[in-house]
Amino acid sequence: MEIKVGIAKTSKYAMEVCGDTCDIVERPYGGISAIIADGQGNGVAAHHTSSWVVNKAVSLISDGARDGAVARAVHDYLYAMKDHRVSCTLTILSADLDSETAVISRNSNCPVLVHTEAYDTVYDEEVQPIGVHKRMKPLMYEIPLEAGMLIVSFTDGILHAGRKRNGHGAELAEIRKIIADNGPEDAAYIAKAIMDYALTLDQDKAGDDMTVAVLGVTDGSSSSPRIEQLELTYPY
Repeated sequence: MEIKVGIAKTSKYAMEVCGDTCDIVERPYGGISAIIADGQGNGVAAHHTSSWVVNKAVSLISDGARDGAVARAVHDYLYAMKDHRVSCTLTILSADLDSETAVISRNSNCPVLVHTEAYDTVYDEEVQPIGVHKRMKPLMYEIPLEAGMLIVSFTDGILHAGRKRNGHGAELAEIRKIIADNGPEDAAYIAKAIMDYALTLDQDKAGDDMTVAVLGVTDGSSSSPRIEQLELTYPY
């Protein structure tokens, strides 16, 4: 099998710095984790918060910490450093080859969507962000890895797109249709398509920072050598 990751991110309209941060990290026993954080507010202050949270999570995952422990440790540190006055959402999407499972750690007001050939699931239970509530616990989900799987997460700039103009946010059904109409090999395209949908609702003036992360699992290729690839576009 092969793991595909697609990420799309943009800042709030007229803001040069995005308050969201997203990164990927290779797991020490095989696999990939995508980490998404949305710092409180917008601009530089929010970016500093989310960037610190993601960098800390990357470091802990690289050291072999389990995803649930990572979320708790990052929370504890943010809680102490900011004197429990600054919140941040945090979602970790992992393809863990050691356990052969997809592991999702969620502290976000946005859902995580899972699509396979056999079923569709939306994980949207209420949960607290990190950094503010002392007894914070992440919501954890673990499901078997399988070819054809797509896991999608995003920040609330996507979820709330269009709300200021139309009185309601993005339609989850439309996002699910984008996912269902494409395969895991199209992870990058799916991320961009969801971003384009949200920007259309905001008339190309994003009402908030927006990030989409898509993790897909394909049948892959048995050819040798096995080559890892990463593609990145960074506007300036």
